[in-house]
Amino acid sequence: MTHPTGSPPGTRLPVPVSAPYDPRAHPTDPVLRLRPPSSTATETGPGQLGAQLAERTADLQRVKAEYDNYRKRVRRDRLAVREIAVANVVRELLPVLDTVTQVRRHGDMTDGFVAVSDALETHLAALGLRSFGEPGEAFDPTVHEALSQSRSADVDRPTCAQVVRPGYRLGDQLLSPALVIVAAPSEPG
Repeated sequence: MTHPTGSPPGTRLPVPVSAPYDPRAHPTDPVLRLRPPSSTATETGPGQLGAQLAERTADLQRVKAEYDNYRKRVRRDRLAVREIAVANVVRELLPVLDTVTQVRRHGDMTDGFVAVSDALETHLAALGLRSFGEPGEAFDPTVHEALSQSRSADVDRPTCAQVVRPGYRLGDQLLSPALVIVAAPSEPG
């Protein structure tokens, strides 16, 4: 049996010699884009040097702008991670703060416990924790959680009659809604 080229099987065919590599034939070759231009100053005129300088300057400005944007993005991401971490820690301390508030309402605080609770509240306030929820505030279902509702002729809109537990915010983030008893206006009769 013969090979399609006419040679007997097992015969080595000669390898064709290719033409030398011509970089102009492959303008998209990534290696060529990394190499500096092969022309020398004697082969280029002052206009071409000025164009190359403008091109390199534009490239440098673009890279600098990308780096500046990267730095800003990293700074924003770090702040966001910090805010999330602080919110998670403060959220875990809210039951302790609620217990301190209840003990304070009952008047069962000793001098040592007053100092500890004041330090806790001071440090949490320094982190940005703010409490809200006062009797007489208008009821807002986005920040208040109603435990019960009663009718009253003294109000013209739903109002927080009593605050069972204050709500807490950390910056603009709601950590815990205020638990309230709502007084609603009497039905017209």
